[in-house]
Parts: sequence; C-alpha cells; structure tokens
Amino acid sequence: MPARTRQTPDYPFEIRRSAIQGRGAFATRRIRPGQRIIEYTGERITPEEGDRRYEEDGMGRHHTFLFTVDEETCVDGKKGGNESRYINHSCDPNCEAVIEDGRIWIYAKRSIQPGAELAYDYQYERTPQHTKEDEEFYRCLCGTAKCRGTILAPAKKTRAPRKASPKKASAKKTNSGGAKKAAKASKAAKATKATKAAKRSRA
Repeated sequence: MPARTRQTPDYPFEIRRSAIQGRGAFATRRIRPGQRIIEYTGERITPEEGDRRYEEDGMGRHHTFLFTVDEETCVDGKKGGNESRYINHSCDPNCEAVIEDGRIWIYAKRSIQPGAELAYDYQYERTPQHTKEDEEFYRCLCGTAKCRGTILAPAKKTRAPRKASPKKASAKKTNSGGAKKAAKASKAAKATKATKAAKRSRA
C-alpha cells in the first residue's frame, strides 16, 4: 500500500511518514541553496504559556511545536500553524531557521533534490544542569553520520585559560536567566547567528 502523503501545492515539499519522527517534509522538486522555503507560523505566546501547554513530566520523549523568537515570545506551531511544523531535526541539516524582523523563516542550506527530507538543527538550549537523563529525553533519531545523539545544542568545548594581554582584555556575554524550562521553547536559540550565513548564501 503506497505511503500516505499530504500535498502542499504552495510549497516545494509534501508531508508524509518520516523515519526520523512521525511525519516529515519531503522535497517535491529541486530547492536551490539559500532559497526561502516556508515561514514557521502559529500562535505567538509567552514562554511561560508554552511551559503550561507542554508539560514535560508527561512526555516519554521531548516533543513540542514551540519555537522561540526572543526572550518574551514563542510561536506555537500546533495552534494555527502551517506545514512547517512537520520539518524534523537533523544534526546534518539541509535547511536552517532564520529570524528576520520577528518572523521565523526556513531556508535551504544547500541544494535539495526531489525526495529528500527537509530538516534543520533544532539546537535546543543546553544548560550546565542537563544530565544524561536529559540527553536521553532530548535524544535524536536523525541517523546521519554526524548525529550527536541529542537535539540539544552541541556542548561547548572547554579551552585551557590563556593569559590575557593588558591591551586586549576580553569580556564575556552571559545569559541573564529566562523562563522556567526554557530549553523546551528554544529551537531558534541560535537562529539569529544563522542570519549572516543565510544572507551570504542568498547573495
């Protein structure tokens, strides 16, 4: 019996079963590098409301449709969202999420051929408090050669301290806190960093 698909005539992909997670988005025609594919839409809510809607204690494995725009705003793709919510995570993605003027867009990172599944790196916020149990809760099933085993952002490598030059003392940015369980609503925690790369690819 052929796989059940959902046609999306306005987009260069269709929705069908995915080996990564539930349903996924698969290209129906070639997508150019740097091409804007779709906007991630849904109801705009606060991170606190996102925590209320998606209580992790009842989940066996992390699964939400929340996407962070900034410290005060999340987009819940489950409420009034479009097909973008079916684009899965991959540790070796062919797409990337970019925030532009408060809106979330999905762009192609490289050439995507018909039949290929679209995916981007969710990079959920990682904190020093995360344990091995958390790694399992946020486990990744992308199956790529670069899979890091989790949808959490890559752990930062520690470097040996270097003696600072008196003329070039550096300052470090730090997080100033955030909503409870912020990792649950942080797919786009590093999307702004990807903006420059996306602009370069579209040039």
